[in-house]
Amino acid sequence: MKKIKFLCLSISLFFLGFKTAIAQNTEWSVVTSTVTFKIKNAGFTVDGTFGGLKAKIMFDASKSFSNTIEASVEAKTLNTGSTGRDNHLKKEEYFGVDKHPTILLTASTFAKQPDGSFKGYFKLTVKNTTKDVLIPFTFTEKDGKGKFLGKFTIDRRDYGVGESSMILSDNVTILIDANVIKK
Repeated sequence: MKKIKFLCLSISLFFLGFKTAIAQNTEWSVVTSTVTFKIKNAGFTVDGTFGGLKAKIMFDASKSFSNTIEASVEAKTLNTGSTGRDNHLKKEEYFGVDKHPTILLTASTFAKQPDGSFKGYFKLTVKNTTKDVLIPFTFTEKDGKGKFLGKFTIDRRDYGVGESSMILSDNVTILIDANVIKK
């Protein structure tokens, strides 16, 4: 009987410790951010941005468990510096911002690399299409402030953003730069 009580107490303490470890991950708030993209069109590189990054971040660089990131931008904030091009890209053929107002990025699995950088396993949702993406990123922290910096490439056609084209590249490179503070 004493062995059963000891076993139950041990299991309870293990789960209490695990729960405490999870609860101690740091919550971060985004202070400033940029989400930029690059794509080749007719041989020229077109640069663009999405604004208004919102994120719920629970992240502790020293832990390999219970870190989560959920981030979103509003598709209508798309800006390439050309009003005509922006209006065209906001139509259903591309981003369909009226029917699909949010671009969502969610991750709960991270792998720390030997050089201190990370690989995040994310689900990217664009136009109600969700695909897995691997995003290498760095995280630096000093005095309660942090910086996430990640870069990755996707095939725009995987998300129904435009069709095959002889002049528009399929590949889009995306850069996310977020300055954060501890909550």
